[in-house]
Amino acid sequence: MTKTIVHLLRHGEVHNPTGVLYGRLPGFRLSETGKRQALTVAEYLADHDITHVVASPLQRAQETAGPIAGSHRLELATDDRLIESANVFEGKRVSVGDGALRDPRNWPYLRDPFTPSWGEPYLQIAHRMLAAAHRARAAAVGHEAVCVSHQLPVWTLRRYLEGKRLWHDPRNRQCSLASLTSLHFDDERLVRISYAEPAGTSDPKNTGA
Repeated sequence: MTKTIVHLLRHGEVHNPTGVLYGRLPGFRLSETGKRQALTVAEYLADHDITHVVASPLQRAQETAGPIAGSHRLELATDDRLIESANVFEGKRVSVGDGALRDPRNWPYLRDPFTPSWGEPYLQIAHRMLAAAHRARAAAVGHEAVCVSHQLPVWTLRRYLEGKRLWHDPRNRQCSLASLTSLHFDDERLVRISYAEPAGTSDPKNTGA
């Protein structure tokens, strides 16, 4: 039996002085804190048997993955399936509890929270993330892989794998900045999910990541 671990890493803190939901918008880089978080995770994984590092194409994910790939002398790969979910509120100041979701102008986008109607369907996110995870598992079979992605995609995949409903309260996500949600495989069979916060915890309401 061959054991493989796929670490799903949420990127570090982003420089976002205007507080918008940045989603897939280009140009959002790591903050100085985010850069330190990326280095902390790289140090945490330094003694791990990492043989494959892959990231979302977005800048913040690439910058988070860089120190890990560098410390293991690996070429950084990119997988579009690890990208942040699409969202109609990109570029706007919309966050949990700020009142924006009570604005009547936003109501047409909020008609179906279970799919959801404001962005990429949860099931679609789970399926593309699972495909990316299995591709990374195959690339690192018998070793460990790191996939750098974003909060909602990582959390959606975890809920999918745990057999939980995909719609949820964003304030209850266990997916801090620079956290690791690790999938443990025996051959191709998922046997365990573990979670770690090498860079410490962060506010789960920080969802635009």
